[in-house]
Amino acid sequence: MQLSLFDSGDYYQFPEELLDYTEHFLPEDKATSLEKKLIENVPWKQRMQILYDKEVLTPRLTAWYGDDEKSYHLGGNEFSVNPWTPELLSLKYRIEKQTGYQFNSVLLNFYRDGNDSVAWHRDKESELGSRPAIASLSLGEVRNFDFRNKDNHRNRYSLPLQHGSLLIMKGDLQTSWEHRIAKSKRPMQPRINLTFRNIREL
Repeated sequence: MQLSLFDSGDYYQFPEELLDYTEHFLPEDKATSLEKKLIENVPWKQRMQILYDKEVLTPRLTAWYGDDEKSYHLGGNEFSVNPWTPELLSLKYRIEKQTGYQFNSVLLNFYRDGNDSVAWHRDKESELGSRPAIASLSLGEVRNFDFRNKDNHRNRYSLPLQHGSLLIMKGDLQTSWEHRIAKSKRPMQPRINLTFRNIREL
């Protein structure tokens, strides 16, 4: 795994024990086929969120799948959940077998072009536990996955997530580091990100 600095400033050592990265988790043909199927068949929605005390549309499309047939309560919000499709369930089992982690849901994010993004955040909801393991599968356009230290924003890194790659975020990553997918002025093709999670009942 290679992590690159945002800029040529001071060097900081990223705690690589917080990440596992497999560049070719899915072969290119299977990744491309899955991306096409998800774009065409997932019931994508654009949600509202509160940003700086204002309600705005999220700059991407999303969909939840999982074990619970009703809804998930996560971070004070309620999400309708779609039942697992055969493709997503098979993918879940494969990731669980490789990583040793268990997941009961997956959040799909659809970045339609370079204007779609996700702002700096940590996945720190109590429903995920104190040290959650999140498996992130990327399909389509290569986008940089940016990290910055919560207490020192100069401490930044970027990892380009390849088509068919799998990134495991684990340990104290969500405690000490924020992450994002930034907007880009460069023309970009669609990208789908699948984040497998284990949501606890509280």
